[in-house]
Amino acid sequence: MKGCWKTILGCVALCAGSMVVPAGGIDLGDRRELFVDHELIESMEGVSLRLHEPRNAGPAFYFDKPWEGKFSAGPTVLNDNGLYRMYYRGLPRADDETEAVTAYAESRDGVNWVKPNLGLFEVEGTKDNNVVVAVNKHCRSFSPFIDTRPGVPASERYKAIAGVETKGLLAFVSSDGIHWKLWREGYIFTEGMFDSHNVLFWSDHEEAYVCYFRTWTGEGFGGFRTISRTTSPDMLNWSKPVAMSFGDTPMEHLYTNGTFPYYRAPHIYIGLAKRFFPEKAAASVEQTQALIQNSERGYDSSDAVLMTTRGGGSYDRTFMEAFIRPGDTLADWIGRDNTPGLGLVPAANGRELYIYRLSHYAQDTSHLSRYVLRVDGFVSVHAPYDGGELLTKPFRFSGEQLVLNFESSAAGEIRIELRDAAGEPIEGFTVADCALIFGNEIDGEVNWTGGRDLSELAGQEVQMRIEMKDADLYSFQFR
Repeated sequence: MKGCWKTILGCVALCAGSMVVPAGGIDLGDRRELFVDHELIESMEGVSLRLHEPRNAGPAFYFDKPWEGKFSAGPTVLNDNGLYRMYYRGLPRADDETEAVTAYAESRDGVNWVKPNLGLFEVEGTKDNNVVVAVNKHCRSFSPFIDTRPGVPASERYKAIAGVETKGLLAFVSSDGIHWKLWREGYIFTEGMFDSHNVLFWSDHEEAYVCYFRTWTGEGFGGFRTISRTTSPDMLNWSKPVAMSFGDTPMEHLYTNGTFPYYRAPHIYIGLAKRFFPEKAAASVEQTQALIQNSERGYDSSDAVLMTTRGGGSYDRTFMEAFIRPGDTLADWIGRDNTPGLGLVPAANGRELYIYRLSHYAQDTSHLSRYVLRVDGFVSVHAPYDGGELLTKPFRFSGEQLVLNFESSAAGEIRIELRDAAGEPIEGFTVADCALIFGNEIDGEVNWTGGRDLSELAGQEVQMRIEMKDADLYSFQFR
C-alpha cells in the first residue's frame, strides 16, 4: 500500500508539470541530480540547458545469421554486474512473424560482442545458434529486465514481457538470463495495443513495477502512436492505465518509448524514444525499392529523441530536437530505421556511456550501431564565455562533500555558493570562499576556503547559486 500511495502522490505532483517544493525544500538526500529538466531550477541568467548528441562509434555487430536477418529489431541491453547482455528479435522475412526468435549476445566491455552457440533451439536447420526464446509471435517484442525488487526469488531474477498485438502482455522468467519459461499462463495485462517494444522494470523510487506500453490516441490504430503507463506491486494487479502527457508540446508519433531508470540516478527515468514520421520519406520510391526489395514499410522516416520522467503520468520534453539524427547516407533514412535500444552500459574508462541503435533496418547491411556519450552527459547547464548563473530551488541534502560532473575551457570556470532559507549567502560558503573549479571531471570535488565540510549544513534548507563561464555542468551530488 505504501508503494501505491507513493505512486499516486508522485503522479499528482508531476502531472501538474513541475515539482512541488515542500516546506523545508526538496529532500535530495545523497542522490545524484541531472539537469535533464527544470525540476530543480528556480532561475537562470545568461546560461541555458543544452542537449548533447552522442557520437557514432560505428557498428557494434551485424545481424548476419540466418535466424537474424534484415528485420531484426527491439534490442535491449542489460548491465549484469559487468556482464553486458543484449537481447533482440531475429526475423529473416518481415511477412512471416512465425519465424521470429529472441537472440542473445554478450560483452565484457560493450565494444566487442559475442553471439554464443547455446544449442537450445533448432532454427534454420541448426542448434548452433544464439537463440534463447523461440515462441514465434511472442518474440516480436521480447523485453527483458533484471528484477531488483527486494525478496525476489533467485529463480525469477530475470524477467521479461512480450507484447501480443491488441491482446496483452505475457511474462517470462529465468534464473540465468538464458533459459526462459512462461511465468504465468495467459496475459498479465491487457489494456493496451502493444504493437511495439513495451518495457517493464522494478522501481525502487516508486516501490512498484512500472510498465510503459504502446497505445494510440484514436480508436484502434488511429491518431498518433503514443505511450501509456501502469504500475503494480506484484506484476499481477495493475493500476488503471494513464496516457502519458508531454507538457505543452505538439503530439508526435512515438514508435517506441525506450524508458528505463538511469543507473547513476535511478529516480530519473530516461526515455530514448523512436520518433516516427509515417508520411515523410527522404528516399524516392525507386531508391527505397533498390535498398529494401519493395518493402511497403520503406516510405517514412524516423530519428531518436530524449525524454525524461521522474514517475507519474508525464514525460518532460524540454528538447524537441533529435537526440540522435538518422545519419549521413541514404541507407540511414529508410523507413522504420533508427530505433534506439532499451538501456545503456558504462564504458570501461568510467567516463562514457554506450547507447545502441538499430541501423539499416530491412536492408542487407542491417546492424546495431554503438553511440558514445559522456557519463550523465544527456543535457548540461551551458555557460558562454560571457558567463551567467543558475539558482536552484530550495533543498535539503545529506553528506559532507559536493561533487560535480563538469567540463570547462581553460578560460572557463565554475563557483558555487550556498544560501540559507532566507536566500542569504552562508558565511564560509559564498562564491568568494569557493575554490576555483575548472577542467574536466566526472566527480570533481567542490571546496571552500578554511577546509570546512558540508556536514554542518546537512538536513537544513539551502539553495545553490552556481556562477559559470565557458563551461558545462551535467550533474551534482552531495555525499
